[in-house]
Amino acid sequence: MPFIVGRPLRKGSCGTMLPMFLSDFDYELPTELIAQYPPARRRDSRLLVVGESLADRQFADLPALLHAGDLLVLNDTRVIRARLLGQKQTGGRVEILVERVLSETEVLAQLKASKTPKPGALLKLAGDCEATVVDRERDMFRLRLSVPVRDFLELHGDVPLPPYLNRDSESADADRYQTVYAREPGAVAAPTAGLHFDQRMLDETARSGVNHEFVTLHVGAGTFQPLREERIESNRLHAERVRVSKKVCEAVRATRASGGRVVAVGTTSVRALESASSSGELQPCDGETDLFIVPGYEFRSVDAMLTNFHLPRSSLLLLVAAFAGRERILDAYRHAVENQYRYFSYGDAMLLLPPLTT
Repeated sequence: MPFIVGRPLRKGSCGTMLPMFLSDFDYELPTELIAQYPPARRRDSRLLVVGESLADRQFADLPALLHAGDLLVLNDTRVIRARLLGQKQTGGRVEILVERVLSETEVLAQLKASKTPKPGALLKLAGDCEATVVDRERDMFRLRLSVPVRDFLELHGDVPLPPYLNRDSESADADRYQTVYAREPGAVAAPTAGLHFDQRMLDETARSGVNHEFVTLHVGAGTFQPLREERIESNRLHAERVRVSKKVCEAVRATRASGGRVVAVGTTSVRALESASSSGELQPCDGETDLFIVPGYEFRSVDAMLTNFHLPRSSLLLLVAAFAGRERILDAYRHAVENQYRYFSYGDAMLLLPPLTT
C-alpha cells in the first residue's frame, strides 16, 4: 500500500498558512495521569465526547451516543507474547521484541543490548532455544530460532507492555491487554480503544441497532517508537499487516447509503479502512500498509472515531488531529488533564465526532 500523507499546515497570525512541525503536537502531561493498570471493569473508564463542545461522560454511556444504523468497525487482532529475554554468547543481556513472525522459525524483531549483535551472532533463550541473527533491516533484526516460533512465544514469551508503563507484565495483563473480541494472532501491541468493550457492551450496542464489523491490523513494535524528524513529512511509519474483507466494504457502503455513521474503534481501525480506500474507493485488501495520516488528510471511510489519549509528538496524535483538528484536539487534551482523565493504553477514551463545517 502506498505511503499517503496530508498537507500539515496551520494558520499563522496574519492568516497565512504555515507548515506544521512535530513540536506543534506537544503537550504537558503530569506523570501521575499515565494509567499504570486498567480499571476494575473494562467499561468503568471515562469517555470524553468531542463534538460541538466537550462533554464528560462514562464509557458505559456509549450505546446512548450511537444511533441505530451506525456501524462499529473493530480491529480483531490478537496480541502475541512477543517479549523475550536472552543472553549473548558473551553473557550480556538482550531483550527481544518480536515485530512480526515471518515463517515457522524466523521473526523480525527489535533488539535491546549493551552492544548491538552482528549478523551471525548467537543468542541463547529459554528452554535451550537458540536464535541466530540473520540480518539487520533498518532498526529491526531478522532472527532464526532453533524451534517453532509460535509455540516458543506461547511458552516463554511475555506480554509486551508499552515502555511508558515502566513495569513488567503481570498475570492479569494477559487478559486485560487483549480485547474481548481478539481472534487473529499477530499484534505486539493492543488496539487499546477496544479494551473498554466487554461482551455486555457489545451486546448492548447490537440491541440498540448498531452493527459490528471487524478488520485486522496487526499493530507492530514500531508503534512504540517516537517520530524522529521535526518536519512531519520527513517521517515514515513501519509497515503493518492489514486485512479488510469484501463484507466490511459492503457494510461501510450500506451504512453510509442509509444515513448511518461509520465509527472506527481505534486508530488501527481507521488506518485499516483508510488504507483500503487509498485508491479513492473502499476495496478489499490483504497486504501491508505504511499509511501515515497527518493534518490535511481527507478521510474517505470514517465518520467518527473512538480512541484513547495518545503520546505527545506521536503519529497517533497526528492522526486524531487530522480527523478532529489540531486546536480542537489540543483543547480536549488540556481539558482532560485539568479533569484528571487517565492517559494512554490503560487509560480513558474519547469519542471524536466530525468538526463543524463552515
